[in-house]
Amino acid sequence: MPEYDINDPTDLDIMRGHFDMISHDEWAEYIELAEERKIGYKNINILKTASRKAGISKFLSPKVINWVLSLVERLDYEEEEE
Repeated sequence: MPEYDINDPTDLDIMRGHFDMISHDEWAEYIELAEERKIGYKNINILKTASRKAGISKFLSPKVINWVLSLVERLDYEEEEE
């Protein structure tokens, strides 16, 4: 995942766009995968929060969006490695 500057409006728009493209069904898959891999209580909870806000990134802070996108990238990478 590219490094985003959460203070740069362009990077923030890109992050929000990536976040908004993830559907509720995809969030459910990420949550299930995270629980299987036991990636941690806080990480799973933030994925659940992201799931509830799917498609409406404007209600999440830039730090949370960055955190969630990094978790999604990590889960995707680990899935590809198998």
